[in-house]
Amino acid sequence: MSAFMQFLDTILKPMVLVFTVSNLFAMGLQVKMPEVIAALKNIKSMALIFVWGWVLAPALGYLIIWVLPLAESFVIVVLLSSLAPCAPIVPLMVLRARGDVSFAGAFIPLVMIGAVVFIPLIGPLMVKGLAVNSVDLAIPLLLQILLPLAIGIAVRHYARTAATKIFPAVNVFARLITLLMITETFVLFAQPMLEILGSFALLAATIHVGGMMLITYRFGFGLKQGQRSVMALGNGTRNLAAILAAAFAIPNVDPRIITFIMMWGLWSFVLAAIGARIYGKQAGKTDAGNTI
Repeated sequence: MSAFMQFLDTILKPMVLVFTVSNLFAMGLQVKMPEVIAALKNIKSMALIFVWGWVLAPALGYLIIWVLPLAESFVIVVLLSSLAPCAPIVPLMVLRARGDVSFAGAFIPLVMIGAVVFIPLIGPLMVKGLAVNSVDLAIPLLLQILLPLAIGIAVRHYARTAATKIFPAVNVFARLITLLMITETFVLFAQPMLEILGSFALLAATIHVGGMMLITYRFGFGLKQGQRSVMALGNGTRNLAAILAAAFAIPNVDPRIITFIMMWGLWSFVLAAIGARIYGKQAGKTDAGNTI
């Protein structure tokens, strides 16, 4: 490995950390606490979050591995990924989709906590040899995801003027870090990703991402359009931090598992960006209809 590639490999984890924290902090700066509380009191939306995240997603994962001829390492990724909804890029995509930011502020912590609970409970039943300690999984998720989101919400709630002033700079920084992280990941994993393209692995990821986004958006059961777009983007993308934490708990983990996880993450960014654009146009039509 060249010195440059070693450097990229060394800074990958810090880059992912900064990417996650900056995006969640930027979202928190836009969240209104009363609206978050109202979303948490909505029994229908809370039930849908559970059903979509830990009933539909694993069921779709099992259907995919039953239909497609996948190598064992890729089967493991599909099953683990089905238990960890919501990528850290979702806050950025929610903005592009003109989604309900406050609903997202309630949705994201809930699915992060859900991943912490369900991966240790269900993961070992789905993946042979997996043993995940819930505390080991919870600590990085709490520090990297819930804490920056909570800080952003607190700043917005107690110092709204300051939140309004710093948001543009934080948002630009978050977008820049996102672009850098995607570029770095592609450079590091380009060769093994090309090898995976010869299998059905990417098709499996596409079906899962596209299927979850389509179903959760189409069947909103009374949720508003902006809430359905949050549901779709959150349930379509996957929490790479949680998935990687679980994957590394497998003894002598196959390197192809890590590569496919990163590949799934990059590809889901692309699909989520397409979905966000579509949802954003739909939001514009809804707004126009409401002004008539």
